Amino acid sequence: MIATPFYLSPEDYLEGERVSPIKHEYRRGHVYAMTGAKKPHVIITANLTRILGNHLEASPCIVMASDIKVRLQAADCYYYPDAVVTCHPEDLATTEDFIYYPKLVIEVLSKSTASFDRGEKFMDYQTCPTLEEYVLVSQTHSEVLHYVLRNGSWIQEESVDQQLHFSSIDCTCSFTDLYRKVPGLEPEPIDVIDD
Repeated sequence: MIATPFYLSPEDYLEGERVSPIKHEYRRGHVYAMTGAKKPHVIITANLTRILGNHLEASPCIVMASDIKVRLQAADCYYYPDAVVTCHPEDLATTEDFIYYPKLVIEVLSKSTASFDRGEKFMDYQTCPTLEEYVLVSQTHSEVLHYVLRNGSWIQEESVDQQLHFSSIDCTCSFTDLYRKVPGLEPEPIDVIDD
């Protein structure tokens, strides 16, 4: 990621972003252009949005994909997560192009952003008081890094039997559904042997 060499206020960033033909993330006065996503990234994001959207249909929560920004006030950042769930009444009632109160954030990793998503971006997201889960999904192989806030500490959860459980919204999906129709990545179903 290449930052702008000068400081930009959050207000100026938002004003420019609303007319820009490309998306930018904002981090403490610096703006970073976002590159286009490859097909696996787009398919995984669509799968997640469908799975989570279907699960949340009867709830007050909503899932949004990559065109909504999350405002992290304490970290002074605006990020575009690949998928985000919010249940907060303020987020649900406004027509802004950003939200303040994510409950679940999912990033699909790319080679150029994976290190940042695992490190500094995760630290920035930890400043958000409503965030309960942070999930990183590989687009090159069938792997998910899943972090859950428990008793004030972020714990990495392991996937069991190729299942991913989003505890913040009580939703479970299989890796097969997560990676459905991703070229070369759709995992084989696990054979269950009865004794």
